Amino acid sequence: MILSGEEIYQRLGSDIVIDPYDHRNINPNSYNLTLHPDVMVYEEVVLDMKKCNRVRRFKIPEEGMTLEPNRLYLGRTVERTETHNLVPMIEGRSSIGRLGLFVHVTAGFGDVGFCGYWTLEMFAIQPVRIYPYVPICQIFYHQIVGEINEYRSNKYQDNKDIQPSLLYRELNPTAELADPQLKLSFDAIE
Repeated sequence: MILSGEEIYQRLGSDIVIDPYDHRNINPNSYNLTLHPDVMVYEEVVLDMKKCNRVRRFKIPEEGMTLEPNRLYLGRTVERTETHNLVPMIEGRSSIGRLGLFVHVTAGFGDVGFCGYWTLEMFAIQPVRIYPYVPICQIFYHQIVGEINEYRSNKYQDNKDIQPSLLYRELNPTAELADPQLKLSFDAIE
């Protein structure tokens, strides 16, 4: 079962935290999350699952930024969410999908107990212009049946920013846990 918008509102502060919360973003059975102005791209030509791949950070200017096809852009939500006793999921808004922009490649399914910002894996079919703070995706909540073991992870739980893949930590257990994230360069996109 999926929670209604009214039920999402009723559970704010207990099972559901959305910060910042804006009542205008509540839908009949979801809540719209907005795009933070920071975006990352990988610098590697070939991404290696067993390594911490280099990334470059950009700011989306107020006048917008064009996403090019065949390139993965990592973004995040402005809102930090926290969910208990429910399973959170995000999906791109239909208006965004109709522009040919995928908001998450495969990672729309959250875990009960997740706390943090949602990293968005954005991929455009054709060039599309994006803007900071646009309502880009929606979060909705499923009820869960059975004993609950909340999500615990030293990878993505309680994140404070965009999270590139940390799969290498699973594949290489001796990897340094305090990622320097190599070089994060701040370049403005024209």
